[in-house]
Amino acid sequence: MTVYYKGFPQSTREKKLNIVNLNELENEAKYLIPEAAYYYIASGSENEWTWRNNTQAFNHFQIVPRALTNRSNPSTDTTFMGMDLKTPVMISPIACNGIAHAEAEVDVAKGAKAAGALYSMSTYANKSVEDVQEAVGKSPRFFQLYLSKNWDFNKMVITDALKAGFSGFFLTVDATVSGYREANLRTHFTYPVPLAFFNKWSGGKGEGQSVAEMYASSAQKIGPEDIKKIKEIAGADVPVFVKGVECAEDAFYAVGAGADGIVVSNHGGRQLDGGPATIDVLPEIAKEVHHSDHRVPIILDSGVRRGSHVFKALALGADLVGIGRPYLYGLALGGAQGVESVIDQLNKELLIDMQLTGCKTIEDVKHAKIDHISYSADWGVSSTSPSVMKPYPVTKENQIEKGSEADAESGASEHE
Repeated sequence: MTVYYKGFPQSTREKKLNIVNLNELENEAKYLIPEAAYYYIASGSENEWTWRNNTQAFNHFQIVPRALTNRSNPSTDTTFMGMDLKTPVMISPIACNGIAHAEAEVDVAKGAKAAGALYSMSTYANKSVEDVQEAVGKSPRFFQLYLSKNWDFNKMVITDALKAGFSGFFLTVDATVSGYREANLRTHFTYPVPLAFFNKWSGGKGEGQSVAEMYASSAQKIGPEDIKKIKEIAGADVPVFVKGVECAEDAFYAVGAGADGIVVSNHGGRQLDGGPATIDVLPEIAKEVHHSDHRVPIILDSGVRRGSHVFKALALGADLVGIGRPYLYGLALGGAQGVESVIDQLNKELLIDMQLTGCKTIEDVKHAKIDHISYSADWGVSSTSPSVMKPYPVTKENQIEKGSEADAESGASEHE
């Protein structure tokens, strides 16, 4: 089923997904999501070198199988910041989930709750924090902060999130400007669905703005003092993680400034193209953090597509592993149950890896043996370059509805 917001089609599907490989969901989602909105999710910046290598780089590390371990029935249960979770897989924040499904962040939160996973929500969400609280009660969740230049706005966001049951914050530091995202330019993407916090703040719904325009309203200068400001508003005991760290030096400064955790992330390859894959820099960052006087938890995201990726990240120093694009595809194809199905698939693969390495618990995985082999990098053009781009499928469900009160411009299959 499909509903329309000012002509923009939104999936309303609610069903479990039969998944063999998460990569297959990416193509299936094209038949439900309009082209520009799809490539807002699916693409990276510039030539997408970092975007591709985020996933490929997991092959730089090899899991060493173990025999005669006399272990069976492994479990993915884990604890994190005092929260009991059923999986080390977490939902990383992505803006504007309404481009994938009418229930947007509410269904993502429901799917995370059903899977026993930590959920995190973006400042640029379509649904409100109160909507999420009403849907999932006291389920584990963090809130992601895009700092505004206006600290009154920041205070509103922080205060509302805490009141709505969010127990900590991810301060995003790698998006002070938008990366050069060719797909957004080629398809003229603008946010087609209202953003809740912008609507509350000024009546400005956020819809109709480009990614670059949205980031222009955010803080371009973020420093250690901003961590302290957030804690002054939220409370000293509320955890603040710094999200977007890719070198040990930045991790050192973040922890020294009072950060309660580190998120090793490059924004899914959507910001600085040519930067390293997150799994490649994780060992250096983990060594710095774990050997410091103030050890803090580490989360890794960007490029995770297999249970073996989760395993490797945990073995190389992560405490949780975030996913992004796959759950949005699952959301479009199956709503809350689709999100749950995506997490369940990763858990299924992870359990196989745990059994074959003699790891009964997630703590065992963190001490598993990993080998490393050097690699040579690849290079290629953007996936939306006219030289390689394939025709986009046209279906009744993924097309803009014409003749409505205010026809949606974003999401149309238009190119210059």
